[in-house]
Amino acid sequence: MITQFSMWGFLLLQQEVGFDMVSMWNQMGFGARAVVIIMFLMSAWSIGVMIDRFIAFSAAKKQSRQFAPAVAGALREGKLDEAIKLAERYKKSHLAKVVVAGLQEFQAHQGASEISGETIESSQRALERAQAITHAELKRGLSGLATIGSTAPFVGLFGTVVGIINAFQGISQEKSTGLGAVAGGISEALVATAIGLFVALPAVWMFNFFNSQVESFDVEMDNSSSELIDYFLKRSGRAAAK
Repeated sequence: MITQFSMWGFLLLQQEVGFDMVSMWNQMGFGARAVVIIMFLMSAWSIGVMIDRFIAFSAAKKQSRQFAPAVAGALREGKLDEAIKLAERYKKSHLAKVVVAGLQEFQAHQGASEISGETIESSQRALERAQAITHAELKRGLSGLATIGSTAPFVGLFGTVVGIINAFQGISQEKSTGLGAVAGGISEALVATAIGLFVALPAVWMFNFFNSQVESFDVEMDNSSSELIDYFLKRSGRAAAK
C-alpha cells in the first residue's frame, strides 16, 4: 500500500509539473545515484519493519484479548495445568509469554508441602525475565526505524551537497552563469532532499506509533505479572491455613 502511494505520488508529480524520473536518473552523476539507491534501500527496509511490526502487534492484541479472560477463569478454578496449556496455545500473545513463565516456575514447586516465600520470589524472577525477553522481541526493528528517521535527511543532504557541487562544475565547464549551467545540479540537489524527507517522515511517525504500542504492552505485562503474584500469595495463604 505504501509503495502504491509513492508510485501514485511520482506519477502525479510527473503529470502536473513535468517531472520525469527516468530523464532525471539519466542526468544524475554517480554520487547522486548512489545517494538515491541508498535512500530507496532504507525506505524498503523501513517498510518491511513497519509491515512486520504491524502484523506482530495486531496478533499480540487479538490473542491477548482472547487469552486474558480464559486464563483468569482457569486460575479462578485453581487449574494451573489448564492455564499453562492456554498460555502455550496463544504463542503470539505478549501476556501469554509472560504468564506461562510464572506459572511453570510456580508449578515446579507444587510438590512441596507448603508454598514458601522463596517459591513466590523465584516465580516473580521468572516473570521479570520473560517480560524482559518479550519486551526485546516487541522492540525488534524499532531502533532501525529510529536510525532511518534520524539519518535519512542527512543522507539526502549529502545528495544535496553533491548536486550543488555538480552545479558549480557545470558553471566552470560551460564558462557561463546562466540557469542552464546549474539546472541539472540544482535538480539533483532538490530530488535528493525530497527523497530524504520522503524516507524519514514515515519512519519517524511509525517509530513513535510502535513505541507507544510497546509502552502499552509493557503496562499490560506489568499488571498481569502483579496480578499473578497476588494470586500466588493468596494461594500460599490458603495452603498455610490448611
